[in-house]
Amino acid sequence: MVGPPGPTTPGPASRRRESMPPETKHPARHPAPPQTEAPPPAPPTLEAPRPGPRPLPLHLATQGLLMMSWPLGLRAWNGVSPCSRPPSAGCWPAPAGTEAGAESTEADAPPSTADRLAALLAEARAAGHDPVSLARAVDVEARRRLGAFLDGVTRYRRHTYRRPSLDPAPCWGKGATVLRPFAHTPDDPVRRGRAAAGPPVLLVPSLINRAFVLNLSRKRGFAPYLAWRGLNPVLVDWGEPGPAERGFTLGDYVTDRLEPALDHLRVTTGRRPVVLGYCMGGLLALALASRRQADIAALVLMATPWDFHADRAAAQGRLANALAPWIDPVLAASDTLPVDLLQAAFATIDPPSIGRKFQGFTRLPARGTAARHFVAMEDWLNDGVPLPAAVAQETLNGWYGANTTARGEWRVEGIPVRPESVTLPTLVVIPQRDRIVPAVSATALARALPRAECRAPPLGHVGMITGRRAVAQVHDPLVRWVHRVAKTVPTPEERFS
Repeated sequence: MVGPPGPTTPGPASRRRESMPPETKHPARHPAPPQTEAPPPAPPTLEAPRPGPRPLPLHLATQGLLMMSWPLGLRAWNGVSPCSRPPSAGCWPAPAGTEAGAESTEADAPPSTADRLAALLAEARAAGHDPVSLARAVDVEARRRLGAFLDGVTRYRRHTYRRPSLDPAPCWGKGATVLRPFAHTPDDPVRRGRAAAGPPVLLVPSLINRAFVLNLSRKRGFAPYLAWRGLNPVLVDWGEPGPAERGFTLGDYVTDRLEPALDHLRVTTGRRPVVLGYCMGGLLALALASRRQADIAALVLMATPWDFHADRAAAQGRLANALAPWIDPVLAASDTLPVDLLQAAFATIDPPSIGRKFQGFTRLPARGTAARHFVAMEDWLNDGVPLPAAVAQETLNGWYGANTTARGEWRVEGIPVRPESVTLPTLVVIPQRDRIVPAVSATALARALPRAECRAPPLGHVGMITGRRAVAQVHDPLVRWVHRVAKTVPTPEERFS
């Protein structure tokens, strides 16, 4: 039987109520004043993935074909298929011009690709390598490289680095073009004073990419370094073609942009500047110098092409001619050449190097200096500028296609641009690992200039500006040369007295 309930021990809830003050024992009778709920925190703002490398579909397709062509090509000639045996065994395909298994009648003809592959596999068999295992290994390695390339592209597109605002305020402008002075950029006031009083240098970059490659980052800034070393650099920033520039020719950029910029620099500094041109900007600087020698102290040409059909450079001319049927209709319908079309043309110069650099990027610490520099460079490469249609025609069809520079047919206002007529002291820097401007093309220009001094650093086209060895091998010698020339160049009064 269950007896009557005995006294109960107060539970935790009862004890809490007993310990509460009288006015709070019944909280329902004394509701607390309403509280305004804080809004939920806003979700973090995520940067949109970068659009590059541009044009992305072309890069993905090209690298896929490059990587997978090795196992596909080898699989057709390994020991798995009856058609993998050498052509003499009666398999398909046979060497061109012969029936399967027949003797070639052209004994002196160079071996075909099929013959070379068959010989390579025969050599592998003789060395004890199993063709099937070799094919599998090649397939695994090709997939690994393609995966590393895709990982590198993904990492680049999502990287957190964004270039800070480093560009000085303009001191002059016309249309979309402005001048950016760098004499005030050194932190040390003594160096700032030296730069302001130093030899003025007009920096002329290419029209194709943004001018900030000469001021890429705090640690890799060419123009700020020149100021730190006592020069007075002023950068021509072309900007993006506006209504005034969309109808420009190359000559218009020389006469209507560079010449007024030169006049401004002469007036504000009271001195004749050194004109320094980089890449395509070197040709514009040469044209300026050929027209205004009396107003210029000296000329520096860095990675500047001239003979577009010389040796290895001739391949780029053939490429330009091959692309003309695709590009000309675009230029006929538009007043500019789109950036992606221009980037596609450059991507065909050396597709394997694009795969290698993104594979290498995956091995860099994501927050390291090297990774940030890689991203900064890629951002610059992918931030192209559309070219005015007439400029694109002159550049692609004239310079690259017809070699109008070396043939003496490139003209500004009807006057041929001839380097032999430029008698200014000239420093020509020819990077020996340049895939954009082959050294043989730039060497032709150095030979044509009467007073050229040459430097040939073992660097690449962009490495000579932003690379780790650029300061020691390019920038410092250039600074010393400018200071030396500035001391020996006579003033206009002395020159014409």
